Amino acid sequence: MTGADRREQIVKQIQDSQVPVSGTKLASLYGVSRQVVVQDIALIRASGYNIISTNRGYIINEPKKVSRIFKVHHTDEQLEEELNAIVDLGGCVENVMVHHRVYGTMEADLGVNSRRKVTEFMEDIRKGKSSPLKNITSNYHYHLISADSEETLDLIEEELKKRNFLVEMTPGA
Repeated sequence: MTGADRREQIVKQIQDSQVPVSGTKLASLYGVSRQVVVQDIALIRASGYNIISTNRGYIINEPKKVSRIFKVHHTDEQLEEELNAIVDLGGCVENVMVHHRVYGTMEADLGVNSRRKVTEFMEDIRKGKSSPLKNITSNYHYHLISADSEETLDLIEEELKKRNFLVEMTPGA
């Protein structure tokens, strides 16, 4: 494993941990000395990660993100309303997915997290660059939506339900 690979793994280890990760644990995991870990942390910080040293180990100071997949159904005319409802509550529409019976699962990254991005996306659709992916599955589709908390995702779920966009997910669907 190269130093760059090790540093990448250290970042992932710290990000994925619910508790601070000690330098001793990292040294043991990657078969290096504690001093090498200290040097790696310095290089990781220099590359832009906000790693904080605590008396119990290392943590990364970054906003926590949670995500949930929602199955939805709506018309083309309701597309903008759906996206605005999500971003207005603090959500980011990470992608759109469809499950086609012949072609399988198809997915496209969106990254729509503001009304400005909703407007840009809608302009691209209206200009005929392409049609919404949902159109190949009778308007049924899925979105991976991320937010800052489970509470925000719950609000988004309630709003989608209220607007009759949310479809109950059944096992295997």
